[in-house]
Amino acid sequence: MRCGFCGFEFEEEEGIQGCRNCPMAAGCKMVKCPRCNYENPPEPALVKKLKKLFGKRK
Repeated sequence: MRCGFCGFEFEEEEGIQGCRNCPMAAGCKMVKCPRCNYENPPEPALVKKLKKLFGKRK
């Protein structure tokens, strides 16, 4: 996935899942960028499938 703030590309698993102090931590699906900590929504399943099908472009 690509960070909406800094443009850093990372795997969703590399991102920081949930915030410890957030009252919505149990239900929050946001993924924080490992570089700038900006909260991004998770990639839709369709986007993930298309990336697998076509591979990463650099």
